[in-house]
Amino acid sequence: MKKWEYKIVDSSDIPSGGIFKGRDRSEVDKYLNSLGEEGWEIVNIDFRELERRFDFTGVAKREKSL
Repeated sequence: MKKWEYKIVDSSDIPSGGIFKGRDRSEVDKYLNSLGEEGWEIVNIDFRELERRFDFTGVAKREKSL
């Protein structure tokens, strides 16, 4: 039987351009692609509409290595 591990992903883990400048799309892409390189798959994501355009929280999973 497969076993899984899970990780909370959050846009606050992505570097931003400073206090008055938010994250841009390329930084979000880099962050999500780095998770994919580590074997993580995003299974749920929720964009926080009342905040900046690219702010989100989600869940990722990957198969546990034995």
